[in-house]
Amino acid sequence: MQVSMPFSPDQASSYSGRVDSLFAFLCVLTILVGVSITLLIIYFAVKYRRRSEEEIPRPVAGSMKLELTWTVIPFFISMGIFVWGSSIYYTMYHAPKEGLEIYVVAKQWMWKFQHLDGQREINELHVPVGRKVRVTMTTEDVIHSFYVPAFRIKLDVVPGKYSTVWFEPTKAGRYHLFCAEYCGTGHSRMIGWIDVMEASEYQAWLSGGATEGSLASSGEKLFQQLACITCHRSDATGRGPVLEGLFGKEVQLQDGSKVTVDEAYIRESILNPRAKIVAGFQPIMPTFQGQVSEEQLLQLVAYIKSIGPKASGETGAKPSAAPPAGSPQTGR
Repeated sequence: MQVSMPFSPDQASSYSGRVDSLFAFLCVLTILVGVSITLLIIYFAVKYRRRSEEEIPRPVAGSMKLELTWTVIPFFISMGIFVWGSSIYYTMYHAPKEGLEIYVVAKQWMWKFQHLDGQREINELHVPVGRKVRVTMTTEDVIHSFYVPAFRIKLDVVPGKYSTVWFEPTKAGRYHLFCAEYCGTGHSRMIGWIDVMEASEYQAWLSGGATEGSLASSGEKLFQQLACITCHRSDATGRGPVLEGLFGKEVQLQDGSKVTVDEAYIRESILNPRAKIVAGFQPIMPTFQGQVSEEQLLQLVAYIKSIGPKASGETGAKPSAAPPAGSPQTGR
């Protein structure tokens, strides 16, 4: 059941109604408990008031039934709230793999959006209604917070890492985007809009905008400009691992532990290649800290995600001879 709370923003995402239902339940429960306790205090204060100076109160013996009642009932209520809230939290922060991917770079004081097909926006994001949108965010400077009240989403964007959140807009419209973390003197100006469009209108918007190529193609150009291709060869003869089909795999490190190759791992491998050395490779890759921007890092990530494994019949493909993939030399 979805409940619309008075004075609350529009419910414009697939789970905004669930959030409001939990909030409404907590408000009603708080009011009922507060009123009940207040009435009981008044009742007992009147019933057991001291009627004379000489009156001595009668000792009250403990009651196991009463103790169990006011222990068990609140316990089950609190556990119910915990399970309810946890299910919503899991839904909100467990981003689906499918859907429209958007990359965001926050900086004082703006939001920079990048679509996979190359469209770029500042302080305004266009998305289609009824489609899951997966947002991967980072920041160039201080902590920011991505907050869209109508979608009931809020997530801190922390320097040096990727934060991921998702939403599925259910109503076309224009919705406020705020930074909910104080980020400097211009914090109040760091606002934007999420434009939710019908599918046909969104496609028309996509086709009408000028692009400089897809995010992955920009990453491929940067990959070649930085000479990463000299070490990361697809024929497994380079000093770095083969990157085709690397994203999403689990690889083993020199210390025996394992790590999954995701956006955060690729970013760390480019900026701090000695942090996680993969078994079978030497720590020879130089750091690109200070040489690539956050936007360029996202382009490289998009490129590595886009390249799948070569077919076995293609020239230069040697799956059986490939060394263990996933070394920290991912960015070169």
